Amino acid sequence: MSGPNPVEVQDASLAYRLSHNRAGTLKEFAIRLVKRQVQYERLWAVKGVSFSVPRGEVFSIIGPNGAGKSTLMKMIARVLPPTAGRIVVRGSVSPMIELGAGFNPELTGYENIVLYGTLLGRDPSYMRGRAPAIAEWAELTDFLDVPIRSYSSGMLARLGFAVATDVKPEVLLVDEVLSVGDEAFQRTSKLRIEEMIADGTSVVFVSHNLGTVKEVASRVMWLDHGVAKMVGKPAEVVKAYQGSV
Repeated sequence: MSGPNPVEVQDASLAYRLSHNRAGTLKEFAIRLVKRQVQYERLWAVKGVSFSVPRGEVFSIIGPNGAGKSTLMKMIARVLPPTAGRIVVRGSVSPMIELGAGFNPELTGYENIVLYGTLLGRDPSYMRGRAPAIAEWAELTDFLDVPIRSYSSGMLARLGFAVATDVKPEVLLVDEVLSVGDEAFQRTSKLRIEEMIADGTSVVFVSHNLGTVKEVASRVMWLDHGVAKMVGKPAEVVKAYQGSV
């Protein structure tokens, strides 16, 4: 497949600022801020990470809790800008980073399909027309007019996945979604991802399920304390990671 890579991460880092000067009130904090008495420490969640994802590849990120995996995914999704380095994402992106992100629990399934699709950059009228088919694929037709606050986590996962993948994006970001729901949902979602990959979609996939990682990934990156420890073939990287823990 020719052309530039849909995802290019070049020496990317992200730091959170932590204040060492606790203030009892907002007024006290503002006074300290004006007097430059507030001291900050930088906490590096991601540091100096580089990789690229060609068209039609599944690139998986593994590592322990707190390794920076979700932060890196939000950087690729353009939710968090890098503190240093550069991230280039070419084409449309469908992020499935946090279960239910972009949903309003007080709205119905139908209303959330339109809302989430609009947040992904799709035309609201198009989403209204697609809502019945999306609900049918997610097996939620009978719950389309029910507020999603009554949905189970599995139902939310099916709805989010169905909306995100209804239109083939250039880049699909998946964070643990395939580990949610029953076996039937996991099977159908994997089939849809395989179809998208065959059509050239690039997938960045975060999971603690190392068996799934070895099964679906083309390459794997092991992230630890925000630093890329190893990038390579799934079996080799997973083996090295398991040996470290």
